[in-house]
Amino acid sequence: MARKSIQDLGQLQKTVMEILWNLGEATAQQVLEVLQRSHAKKLAYTTVLSVLQKLEKNGWLKHRLEGRSYLYRAVQSRSDEGRRSLKSFMERVFGGDPLLLFQHLVQHRRFTRAELDELQQMIRKRRKELDHE
Repeated sequence: MARKSIQDLGQLQKTVMEILWNLGEATAQQVLEVLQRSHAKKLAYTTVLSVLQKLEKNGWLKHRLEGRSYLYRAVQSRSDEGRRSLKSFMERVFGGDPLLLFQHLVQHRRFTRAELDELQQMIRKRRKELDHE
């Protein structure tokens, strides 16, 4: 069975994934400390540990033993997961056609002049890369 999309995770699970992507790897206690600084609701250590274990069971995390603690880390980088999610979204909504996705963005999003300039620079850069292939 394929791993769920990041959008299918619960809010706490997404937050834990963000923490691990930011830290690289962390113990349950370290994740809890970050959550306590940013979360209005106080969470129990066992809640965080349960979330980490569930994420690991579902293929999002791996752990390694260091001393008496497990250090958890994401199986995929944030960038890789973003690519996977975008590809899945593009398949579902635009039949896998990136040009349709891009056309939709250009037509329905109010880009600033600076954003349009940046897009233009990305396209120029990609064209140069293609010219050198």
